[in-house]
Amino acid sequence: MDTRGFGSTGRQVSVIGQGTWRIDGTAWSEAVAALRAGVDAGLTHIDTAEMYGDGEAIVGEAIDGLREEVFLVSKVVPGNATRRGVVRACEQSLRRMRTDRLDCYLLHWPGSHPLEETIAGFEDLRRDGKILSWGVSNFDVDDLDEALRIAGPYRIACNQVLYHLRERSIEHAVIPWCAANGVAMVGYSPFGSGDFPDPASTDGRVLGGIAQAHGTTPHAVALAFLTRLDNTFSIPKTGRAERAAENAAARDFKLTEAEIATLEAQFPRGRRPRTLPML
Repeated sequence: MDTRGFGSTGRQVSVIGQGTWRIDGTAWSEAVAALRAGVDAGLTHIDTAEMYGDGEAIVGEAIDGLREEVFLVSKVVPGNATRRGVVRACEQSLRRMRTDRLDCYLLHWPGSHPLEETIAGFEDLRRDGKILSWGVSNFDVDDLDEALRIAGPYRIACNQVLYHLRERSIEHAVIPWCAANGVAMVGYSPFGSGDFPDPASTDGRVLGGIAQAHGTTPHAVALAFLTRLDNTFSIPKTGRAERAAENAAARDFKLTEAEIATLEAQFPRGRRPRTLPML
């Protein structure tokens, strides 16, 4: 479970990566050290966005000298997602990260500009070598259908969506859609953004028991569960080097069928919601 094919890109990408939302809330040097420790541990899929404050600049420093090892992703906000705006925003992101290209560039969430314009901008960037692929984020099935209609098959590299133990609703339709259409599904906030089970709770004890059986941590168990399906990836964020190494441990073991069934029962996916959950 170290790497797997990233949608239709033909690239092998680390299943567990590194997110950077709010990483600028950590001391700069510590954030850089955490990202570099993650890369050293094999977490070479790094995700950021233009709206993440100093996130892109922190990433740029962290990957200095490591660019060829990293699968680098950033995102454009919908307000900048006209055809020309996408190009300008990407060029600014490249400058902040001191690189000449992104491996994948995403629309952060559906917006008011026509999706045809956004995709045309992505294709302009891809033609010029400034991005190698493009995708979307926070897209439900209806949005994905529209993007597929505009772009055609095998253009949408990934869909990045909220996915953690207590928010599994994308399993109803979004993950199957992505699997059927050759689109990687990247789950963000896999630890629930502050809602990870307390060790003393029933949920926490279930996670702890499985972690003990594998000699690992509850967080690694959660990541292993959230990447158990063939087209799924996860991008936990941490500003601590030691936690990056702990996250990487999720690559070193495989949950048994019985353990997966236990976690599915303990953290039920519930009914399909009317709107896609997002942060």
